[in-house]
Amino acid sequence: YMTGGVVAILGAVGDNFAAGMTGGMTFVLDTDGMFQARLNADSVIAQRVQSVYWSNLLAAMIEEHAAETDSAFAKGLLAQWAAALPKFWQVCPKEMLQRLKHPLTEAALA
Repeated sequence: YMTGGVVAILGAVGDNFAAGMTGGMTFVLDTDGMFQARLNADSVIAQRVQSVYWSNLLAAMIEEHAAETDSAFAKGLLAQWAAALPKFWQVCPKEMLQRLKHPLTEAALA
């Protein structure tokens, strides 16, 4: 289970994803369109990335991964970022929503 940190998953996840997630944040690239079917949404919210802050953080994480590993896949995502970003899900525990320094949506800033 996840209790803290921020993780980007650049591929499919298994069944019951996010069960026991009490902290942290994940970004999941939905490569096969099955993410929602595999998500355990009991204690988390899952949404597409909806804020500039979180989009920039995700891109920076992938950029770091690409630089450290020379991953062609990560470089391809970055090269086609406008098409790749809508394929990501952002997952956050419900209990963390009020404690986030940066809200999940731009609307929450208004």
